[in-house]
Amino acid sequence: MKMLARLILGLAIFDAAATAPTLESINYDSETYDAALEDLDNLYGYENIPVDKVEIEIATVMPLENRELLTPPPQPEEAEEEEEESTPRLIDGSSPQEPEFTGVLGPHTNEDFPTCLLCTCISTTVYCDDHELDAIPPLPKNTAYFYSRFNRIKKINKNDFASLNDLRRIDLTSNVISEIDEDAFRKLPQLRELVLRDNKIRQLPELPTTLTFIDISNNRLGRKGIKQEAFKDMYDLHHLYLTDNNLDHIPLPLPENLRALHLQNNNILEMHEDTFCNVKNLTYIRKALEDIRLDGNPINLSKTPQAYMCLPRLPVGSLV
Repeated sequence: MKMLARLILGLAIFDAAATAPTLESINYDSETYDAALEDLDNLYGYENIPVDKVEIEIATVMPLENRELLTPPPQPEEAEEEEEESTPRLIDGSSPQEPEFTGVLGPHTNEDFPTCLLCTCISTTVYCDDHELDAIPPLPKNTAYFYSRFNRIKKINKNDFASLNDLRRIDLTSNVISEIDEDAFRKLPQLRELVLRDNKIRQLPELPTTLTFIDISNNRLGRKGIKQEAFKDMYDLHHLYLTDNNLDHIPLPLPENLRALHLQNNNILEMHEDTFCNVKNLTYIRKALEDIRLDGNPINLSKTPQAYMCLPRLPVGSLV
């Protein structure tokens, strides 16, 4: 019986094996399985095939587990370190604390605030008007024109304008300046215009001979407020405004090229014949000086008619 059972089982297994489908080798179309969709039209020309003869070709895609993945090679560790060290380094390898350039905001004030952020800097001009400043801020070295009007500046120190070799105009109108260091302006080689009106100045320091325009009106200049021969060597001085002070005399000698002299509202009491003219040369004519204001002074201009003979125009003032 055992032999019969084994024989029947063997026949069943053989019959099952005979009826199973034959296994054919899989043919991978390795030339086209990795082609992009837009390239298929070039690989297979379907346009010229008759409709009734169109055949559909089925290709088998290679399993993912057998495909070689194209991955970028790992970057070396040194490259990562170079990217991390892309910040600038000094010669000794250390990182700088701040940029080495000062930038467009200029130097910093005593409160560590950039001058050109506190004030307005346009090219070589600095405007610090009406900012409640009590001192002159540090200025960029290329400053040529400086305006600091309507502030609370009390003193001009000798270093406020130091090394500003391009400075041409200073306007400190309407502050409360009462003291000016002797060397505050003297070493400015390009200074042309100085405006200090509406302050409390009692004495002028030595001024550079390059000045062409001076306005120190409405201050407290008295008898000793202006040095002797203070304007003698200012050959290019054209306008001198000293109105509303306490002067009791005309500061002499006056530059030959002076065009305007305003001394109204002072305490000038007298005038000499050689104040404007050369009494030794009766043919001398002072053509440039056309604008003289002496009104508001306790002086009678009619007492010294010879003092105006060389002038193109008579001074403005009291004749009685």
